Amino acid sequence: MKTGAPWHEPQPHGDHAQFAADLHAALCRSPKAISPKYFYDEAGSRLFERICDLPEYYPTRTELALLQAHAADMAAQLGPQVQLVEYGAGALRKVRRLLDRMPRDGVQFVPVDISGPHLLAACSDLAADYPGLAIQPLVADFTRPHALPPCPAGSRRVGFFPGSSIGNFTPAEADAFLRLAAAELAGGGLLIGIDLEKDPSLLHAAYNDAAGVTAAFNLNLLARARRELGAEFPADGFEHLAFYNPAYRRVEMHLRARRPLLLHLGDTAYAFDEGETLHTEHSHKYTVSGFQAMAARAGFAPGKAWTDQNGWFALLWLEAVGPTPGR
Repeated sequence: MKTGAPWHEPQPHGDHAQFAADLHAALCRSPKAISPKYFYDEAGSRLFERICDLPEYYPTRTELALLQAHAADMAAQLGPQVQLVEYGAGALRKVRRLLDRMPRDGVQFVPVDISGPHLLAACSDLAADYPGLAIQPLVADFTRPHALPPCPAGSRRVGFFPGSSIGNFTPAEADAFLRLAAAELAGGGLLIGIDLEKDPSLLHAAYNDAAGVTAAFNLNLLARARRELGAEFPADGFEHLAFYNPAYRRVEMHLRARRPLLLHLGDTAYAFDEGETLHTEHSHKYTVSGFQAMAARAGFAPGKAWTDQNGWFALLWLEAVGPTPGR
């Protein structure tokens, strides 16, 4: 086993301070909104893994089927001697399809995730199943500047960003991430998953599952604020709300106040009217050509694209060539 210690691990107190600062800022906004990255504490990460197995949640099984069918072709695009960086690594389920088709001794794997305990547990499981694979976990917020481990001599750096997480970013945030990735993957490329435009009824079912797991995942954000920051609010004060917004081509998730209430955070009380929401996530849906054009502006050249027979999901290979002059 060649699993290294985390390349960088944030200090817990710093994490809590940033969460508190961002939640205060979110509650001051009109409308109220916070980054979905705060879903992913240990409890939230476990809930998301349950979401991925739900019958209504098509993205995971569709993407896994694409990886299973085309992993050899995708691995050929990445190349034989690589430092493979997975952004938002989570449980490391999907990367196994690629690793099965890649030379074990030619790959250094760098999974990046904000949830340290969840990431390190997943790395331990991966190392047990892939003996000899060099694994160098990085505990970090991959949307912000971060220091990757040095790329091994003779290798090029390539990225893997599955799961359509790019859809959780605003257009400006997506552009910023793609520019960051294009810079640190220069000379290599990025294999990225995107959720495609489709019938809104399929989207509604995926984000409002019958078992209520997505609702629990959404509500966990405030439960985390209670656990970590001492936030106070009525236990039954908020409910899960998810819907497709056609004007922005995205699904939105909110936490909606069931009645007028106060949420206390530190020394400040924030008022919610009945029906007022905290916007916790959006998931943009794309076309292949539209996303390739956005990636090109950020410094990528479009390569191969793989889609399922229903046209629900796509994995795109993008060469990191640098931004277009003047943009």
